[in-house]
Amino acid sequence: MGTVALAVTDGMMPFELSVAYEVFGSAPPSVRGPWYDLAVCGSGAVRVGRFSLEPDEGLDRVRGADTVIVPAWADVDVAPPDELVDTVRAAHEAGARVASLCTGAFVLAAAGLLDHKRATTHWAHTDVLAERYPQVEVDADVLYVDSGSVLTSAGKAAALDLCLHLVRLDHGSSTANAVARRLVVPPHRDGGQAQFVATPVPAEAHHPLAALFAWAVERLDKPLTVEDLARRAGMSSRQLTRQFRSATGTTPLQWLLTQRIRRAQELLETTGDSVDAVAEATGMGTATTLRRHFNRTVGVPPDTYRRTFRARSGTGRGALPQG
Repeated sequence: MGTVALAVTDGMMPFELSVAYEVFGSAPPSVRGPWYDLAVCGSGAVRVGRFSLEPDEGLDRVRGADTVIVPAWADVDVAPPDELVDTVRAAHEAGARVASLCTGAFVLAAAGLLDHKRATTHWAHTDVLAERYPQVEVDADVLYVDSGSVLTSAGKAAALDLCLHLVRLDHGSSTANAVARRLVVPPHRDGGQAQFVATPVPAEAHHPLAALFAWAVERLDKPLTVEDLARRAGMSSRQLTRQFRSATGTTPLQWLLTQRIRRAQELLETTGDSVDAVAEATGMGTATTLRRHFNRTVGVPPDTYRRTFRARSGTGRGALPQG
């Protein structure tokens, strides 16, 4: 399906680069037709993590590729090289499909390819991306975003999800599933699935809500209300809501729901408790309520989440979905 160019330079992360190379570098045995013509492109030898890499081609090859992959950028506080940014921009202008893996989104943003588009990156860097490039609509709660000719993924494993998504677009689901089977990973996680992170709370012990956060997390099995939280914090409900928005960017009830979901994830990953028991332990009340909120927030039902994560960690007996 045409040329795939991995655009590399000093400071790239080895994991995401290796993921792309593994997916696009060789076809699964079941594929009889043409596969991708993969080229690692850079200006001379580059440092990737602790390794030195000799690219197959120069960056000029990127400009003529059908698909350009930009792996993760190690230090988001350092601007990517102008040569790389200009090359990626030129490739897109020439008609290439451009995808970034993890913090490779900072390269695409510097090239202006994410202006007025939804995009994502590793959850730890979404705030930085949004602040540095306010014209980008940063979505911190998804695995990847497909905007047509420009695609971005969240961190680490989500890079693999995006690469499999591209194979699915080009070759169909059965071929993408064959690649997933070879890599022993789930064949499909929808891009809208959450990154499995909790709403952050301030790290400072002296923050006005620090004690309240700890108190609430210890009582997630209780039917807490905004009034309960406000009473505990010694504030009015309106004051508490303002403090919550300032500290977490969300409302008290939404924060509570996120903490309940995160606790449910932990129980599903580490215990054999039934979904009913997990629902009770997280203050959801019933399995039906837990399933509704969990599916809406995480993107998969609790049972599917448990099978996948416990199988990955080797604590469960189930096998990963093989398509």
